[in-house]
This record gives sequence, C-alpha cells and structure tokens, in this order.
Amino acid sequence: MITTQIDIPKLIKSYNKTGHVLFEEDSKNFNLNIIGVRSQNPITNQFNCKLIDLWKYEGCWNIFQMQATTLPGLKWMESPMNPDGCAILKEGQYRSTYKISNHNGKYEALCQRLNDVDVFRDNDRDREYDMIKGTLQSGMFGINIHKAHENYELETVNGYSAGCQVVQDPQDYLVHMTLVRQARINWGNSFTYTLINETDLN
Repeated sequence: MITTQIDIPKLIKSYNKTGHVLFEEDSKNFNLNIIGVRSQNPITNQFNCKLIDLWKYEGCWNIFQMQATTLPGLKWMESPMNPDGCAILKEGQYRSTYKISNHNGKYEALCQRLNDVDVFRDNDRDREYDMIKGTLQSGMFGINIHKAHENYELETVNGYSAGCQVVQDPQDYLVHMTLVRQARINWGNSFTYTLINETDLN
C-alpha cells in the first residue's frame, strides 16, 4: 500500500527526477498527465497503487486521484495467458501510446493501440512479482487502462488485470473517463501514460 503522501509538487518533482516529459501547456483545458504510482511494497492481488490525472489550466494545477493496481491479479499470476509468463508493465513513460477505444469490446477505456510498451514476463506462477531484466519484452500487448467491476468497488484484483492498469472504484472511473473524453476534444485521441514508483516521490 502507498504510504507516501501524493501531492502536486511531489509529482512535478518526480518528473524532473525521472526525466519524463510533463505536459504543462494550458492554452486549452485537460492537457492530461496520466500517471500510475506503483507501491514500493505491493501486496499481491490488492489495489495498492494509484492512478492520477494531473493537468494545468490558466496557470493552476488540478489533480484527480484513484485507487488502482498497476500489477496483475493472482488469477493470471498463477495461470498466465501468455506462455512466456504474466505481463508486468515496466515503469517508464509511454508517449502517445494510448487512445480511447473499446476494452475487450465492452466499454470505452484508454487502450494501448498506438505504440509498444515494455513488460516483464513473470512465469514462475507464484504470488511474488518478479521484474527480471532478462524477461523484458516490447510490443503491443493490450496493456489497457480500465476499471475492475462494472458496478462495485472490489477488494481484490483477481482476474481483472493480466497486466493492465485497473481502477478499483467504478465511480472514480466515470470521472476519469469524463476527463479523458474532454481531453480528446481539446488535444486529440492520443495519450501518454507515465508509470513511476512510490520511491520517485521522495
């Protein structure tokens, strides 16, 4: 679980620390920085990370935070759908990689449609998240940003993430997608996702 307080100055500092590009142009609203913050001590199968929308407009920064997971659920850790192992998204910035599209043909989400991402492949089928350099793969793996249950806030991830970035509360997700759709109107249907670690906030 993330124990570090997350605020706007710390997030901006983390971008400077990691060398990622921060979108600050505010001539139009909703120029979103979409950020995942991975817990430095994640608990398997729990929503113990954060997903954040951060944007600047008319000189003022705005922030919306959601409880989420940036790691796969236990179902796919124990029974990977890929023969090379379960996908774990590598921390980093994925520029112009996501667009609004249908997740599994069911509902709108930010889907990996435009560029490759990097994933570790964890294939030992236990409860530990193994992010080993030699297992890295780059490609179009459908690592989408979506919600868990349609109507309920779940306690555990289970089958809702095979490597995707998943929002726990469906009500939070509705707000998030409202922001994303407004961003599409103003800035186009191309989104960057930046995944950092909780330690980057220190």
